[in-house]
Amino acid sequence: MIETITPVTHDLGDFKVRRTLPAKQRTMVGPFIFVDQFGPARLPAGHGMDVRPNPHINLATVTYLFEGAIEHRDSLGTRKVIEPGAVNLMTAGRGIVHSERSPESARPAGPSLYGMQTWLALPDGKEEIDPAFENVAGSGLPLVEAPGVKARVLMGSLWGATASVTQHSPTIYADIILETGASVPIDSEADERGVILIEGQTSLDDQPLDPFTLYVLAPGAPMRLSASAPSRLMLLGGEAFATPRHVWWNFVSSSRDRIVQAKEEWNSRLFPFVPGDEEEYISIPLIAKTVSYP
Repeated sequence: MIETITPVTHDLGDFKVRRTLPAKQRTMVGPFIFVDQFGPARLPAGHGMDVRPNPHINLATVTYLFEGAIEHRDSLGTRKVIEPGAVNLMTAGRGIVHSERSPESARPAGPSLYGMQTWLALPDGKEEIDPAFENVAGSGLPLVEAPGVKARVLMGSLWGATASVTQHSPTIYADIILETGASVPIDSEADERGVILIEGQTSLDDQPLDPFTLYVLAPGAPMRLSASAPSRLMLLGGEAFATPRHVWWNFVSSSRDRIVQAKEEWNSRLFPFVPGDEEEYISIPLIAKTVSYP
């Protein structure tokens, strides 16, 4: 283990979001440049999550739910409800706008929210590719099983299984569920790897893990997760980037000038609109909470 990143918690009233990347001491783990864990939460009856239309460039967002549902819309005309176990991959490339809201059908009873949202920086030569969207249902993702272990491979290849979700650069991402007393080796082939304990009690090579903390693992070191109670963890990482990436608000790029350009274009309303969700949008903040550091 080479680094421990304690999450910054944002209390949004009805639910909490815990962010481990980007952090002052580290911007990326493989292509992962933004890592949020939200919930578990049950919103009040009649309420819902409403993330108004907002822009992205030079990245891909990955949404993965443990509980609840989120309706995704974007400027490509996509409208899709993501449900637990599925992967939503939205590639921003040269620019996309999207919104995320609780489905209307879930609001009367009060929707539940529990899951992960991560951003992957796009690699050199692919930052300005065409925007795209794909949804892969949980039934279409490989499930690796062993005694006391269920691991769903969300991206990349792990434990002999490969997910069909598009990779713009070599990526590993998995949802690991362990029963009490179970253990599993952590793939050591990726350049960079990290694990986050979502719930339960688990040790990494006999070191107990704190919930929601990102543990960055030493490259090439074989390591093992062992559960002393029913547990859930996320494994993430992939190929290290040779070129640094900058983050400011919703924009990621190898070029600071490109981020400035995107800010100006959003302020001038030059990004495309989201069909069916054109009325609202999120303004550029005066001070961004999501930033990389020199």
